[in-house]
Amino acid sequence: MKLLVCGGAGFIGSTFVRQRLLEHGDEVTVLDKLTYAGREENFHDFAEHPSFRFLRGAIEDPAAVSGAIDAAAPQAIVNFAAETHVDRSIAEPDAFVSTHALGTYVLLEAARAAALRYVQVSTDEVYGSIESGSFTEQSPLRPSSPYSATKTGADLLVQSYFHTYDLPAVIARGSNNYGPYQYPEKLIPLMILNALHGDALPVYGDGMQVRNWIHSTDFSRAIGHVLEHGVPGEVYNAGGPDEEANIDVVKRIIAATGASESQIEHVADRPGHDRRYSLSSDKVRALGWEPQVRFAEGLEQTVAWYRDNSWWWQPIRSGDYRAYYERQYGRTLA
Repeated sequence: MKLLVCGGAGFIGSTFVRQRLLEHGDEVTVLDKLTYAGREENFHDFAEHPSFRFLRGAIEDPAAVSGAIDAAAPQAIVNFAAETHVDRSIAEPDAFVSTHALGTYVLLEAARAAALRYVQVSTDEVYGSIESGSFTEQSPLRPSSPYSATKTGADLLVQSYFHTYDLPAVIARGSNNYGPYQYPEKLIPLMILNALHGDALPVYGDGMQVRNWIHSTDFSRAIGHVLEHGVPGEVYNAGGPDEEANIDVVKRIIAATGASESQIEHVADRPGHDRRYSLSSDKVRALGWEPQVRFAEGLEQTVAWYRDNSWWWQPIRSGDYRAYYERQYGRTLA
């Protein structure tokens, strides 16, 4: 296939691009504005691939999107472009509104004009928190942060373009992703790098928030199944095979890195922090997808990747991220 992947320089986006190029033989053009979490370093192993092209631009910019479509001549647009960190959405929600609402609108208009298939990459957080059981695609949408609310708005906009204009659009919602190339503001890479450096391990509240963990390669394959086999107008949830509380994830990382539980520091909980997420994946499994990476194995591999790839994260820990970390947690990194 010929694909335009928006936000393909980010964590999950670059994982998807890698799979489609190297495993499926697709021709992929990436459009990405390279925010702090979108990095050309994520292309290091396929940047020179003859079927890969990178264009810098924002999805909120109609000219950039139109130019990317002209250059790529794609059969489909896959939209990963997003501001993704809940903490940042609480402090500065304006970027989330711009990217998720305006950016999705611009992409949908472009897809409609060019008669392209469209895949919106979304999140389990649109459903809010669930005490027991798992969310299905029919569960009500109850977002609880500016991040999840703007992602919900984008999803509803996508569905409106299917119902109003017959745009062949589908939505893939994933549970909490982890794996290589994830920016270290998120729980797992944050804890791995802090553990390796002897820093404190800041845990929100009691740490008993439960997440349904999915390896980024598994979610990327689910998105591929939705792209190829999903029914237009439908939503597909893709959850990981294991659930685990944040505090237990931190303790696994401590064991894998040789750190000490004395490094754990319980900090004030995030405002509006959802207690538990869980997705039923029956619908996407019916398309032929199954998660392949169990959490214990995937976490061990992820710890090893960060330990062995300091070239990727050293520029981050020595740059603006240090100032962000100090604002967020009230202390400096080692």
